[in-house]
Amino acid sequence: MTIATSPKPPLMWSTIIALVIIHLGALLAFLPSTFSWAAVGLALFLHWLTAGVGITLGWHRLLTHRSFQTPKWLEYLLVFCGTLAMQGGPIWWVGLHRHHHLYSDQDVDHHDSTKGFWWSHLFWMFHKVPVEHEIPRFTQDIKDDRLYQFLDKYFFHVQLVFAGLLYLIGGLPFLIWGVFVRLVLVYHSTWLVNSATHKFGYRTYDSNDRSTNCWWVALLSYGEGWHNNHHTFQYSARHGLKWWEIDATWMMIRILQALGLARKVKLVEKS
Repeated sequence: MTIATSPKPPLMWSTIIALVIIHLGALLAFLPSTFSWAAVGLALFLHWLTAGVGITLGWHRLLTHRSFQTPKWLEYLLVFCGTLAMQGGPIWWVGLHRHHHLYSDQDVDHHDSTKGFWWSHLFWMFHKVPVEHEIPRFTQDIKDDRLYQFLDKYFFHVQLVFAGLLYLIGGLPFLIWGVFVRLVLVYHSTWLVNSATHKFGYRTYDSNDRSTNCWWVALLSYGEGWHNNHHTFQYSARHGLKWWEIDATWMMIRILQALGLARKVKLVEKS
């Protein structure tokens, strides 16, 4: 008796080719002509700006989970910074992330960690995501926003303009380090939240999935590594719930709160 299995979704060659080019481009950083300490500093700053401020603070805790509120101009600025991380558009990203929380580590979860570390880390993006048609259902609050629609459609073009500006300012070193090296670092530090924090670390709560708290991922991803805490209390603005669970994004939220730029901050009691 043959057991029927669902076929793998079709390959997304545009995504595969783009990721290969970005990773190969990052290797150019090892050439003497493309190295400068200013370029290294730029890459580190832009990593924080696009992954920390943009993805983690803006797309994840603000836009996806509405863990706090900001003035609309600041929300737009944070979301724009996330677009520079080139992980798709904000509507697409938010919709898939909300779907992931509802079906975490189940077969319909697009980066289901039970299918292996490398599937959840990277390989799921090589295929068309079957649940993309459900994104409008998960993004009722943002899908009609004109700016988010624009960024969803033109996030790649925005990156090209940004790359051109960096080249004009600092030549080839700024282009290689500010775009290619920075994107590779941004990608893998955020992808580890899908892969490593469903495999390594400890579990404080029974979250009905495989999410874990992983300290080294938390350091690399501005606090996102306290993933078991997050999956248990997904609307909490604070992910590091123990005093020693360092959460850099929570520190940024606290600064915004002190400046009067963050309000209605959602929290849970520390255990």
